Amino acid sequence: MTASDEHALTVLFRQESGRLVAYLARMFGAHDLQTAEDVVQDTLFTALQAWRQGLPPDPAAWLFTVARRRALDVLRRRKVRHGHGQVSLESAELAAPADDDPTEDLLRMMFSCCHPSLTDDTQTALILHLVCGFGSVEVARAFFVEPGAMEKRLSRAKNVLAAEGALCEVATPEETRKRLSAVMQAIYLMFDAGYHGSLAPEPVQLDVAADAIRIADLLAESRATSTPAAHALAALTCLHGARLPARFARGALVPLDEQDRATWDPELVALGMRHLAASATGSDLTVFHLEAGIAAQHAAASSIDTTDWPEIVRLYGLLYQRKHTPVVALSYLIARARLHGPKQGIAELLALEGKERLERYPFYWAALGDLAFRAGDTDSAQGWLMRGLASARTDGERAMFTRRIASCRPS
Repeated sequence: MTASDEHALTVLFRQESGRLVAYLARMFGAHDLQTAEDVVQDTLFTALQAWRQGLPPDPAAWLFTVARRRALDVLRRRKVRHGHGQVSLESAELAAPADDDPTEDLLRMMFSCCHPSLTDDTQTALILHLVCGFGSVEVARAFFVEPGAMEKRLSRAKNVLAAEGALCEVATPEETRKRLSAVMQAIYLMFDAGYHGSLAPEPVQLDVAADAIRIADLLAESRATSTPAAHALAALTCLHGARLPARFARGALVPLDEQDRATWDPELVALGMRHLAASATGSDLTVFHLEAGIAAQHAAASSIDTTDWPEIVRLYGLLYQRKHTPVVALSYLIARARLHGPKQGIAELLALEGKERLERYPFYWAALGDLAFRAGDTDSAQGWLMRGLASARTDGERAMFTRRIASCRPS
């Protein structure tokens, strides 16, 4: 089996494990998610042994059948152990997800993960773990924290779900409305963790972004959760995700103006544009709409020079009114510098309100270095890029800064 085959099998197992845990949670209940996870892990190990000579015609159905049988065996043993006699197959078996909505179990688990007593990061981590099938070590990498700390966080979060007594019913409109905003925010944070973490040596970060795109699309297409905002969220994940193949090349982060746009994923761009069109049916203008609109302007342009920068500046201005953060302000000023020139851009970045919160953010120094280089001030550019190198968080970021510093020096 080649490395590519192994990675494809890992992704298959991860995606199907989330679906299986969500399904088996109906058998064991919210109070016993650990047993559901154990059954799924046992099923995946069995598959590894059984598939050495090749995959079955329908791997997902194979996994589902084996997991259900093993779950029923666990339920039978429990009945016998507690003195209630042998339980019949008919009394223990749950019906498969309804044919008209096969995503119901995943949505139920996803909404359950967004319990109001959990923090945004914990909700996102729990979705990565239970819905997307990432191990605690992989989730820890996505958030740049120690695996031990993430294991404790996930364990506490599962206890919260267990105390609830039952999984969230997405079919109930009131519950759906109550948690939909938190679910969308969790998917957004999940995509952001994968998109920016994709610079790490491990491929897991790219998989996090890909799963966020998959789940956002699922959320937007499901009748129970489809809203204009959900379509906008799906649009922005698709349009940003389409650039991932060009964003990280030869071991280094590639800035937007240097990316090979021919490598952007045209299918994801098309899907993102369809979601963006669907998001225009409502009257609300959310941050997801604005970020998707900005991404669409980049996707529609053939180059940096042909990009509609006035429209991007307008959209960033509206976004900053709703999302008043230093990172949004930084992006807004970078876009303004495309209209008003690099010298004015430098002045505005140096005067940016709350810039002290960006001093450990490498892209602040990357922006200053880029503007100085464009203005012909290579000494300042080199100094700011050196500060960016010092604050870089991954090998990919460090490789980018090293290359750009070298370009500031005389040949």
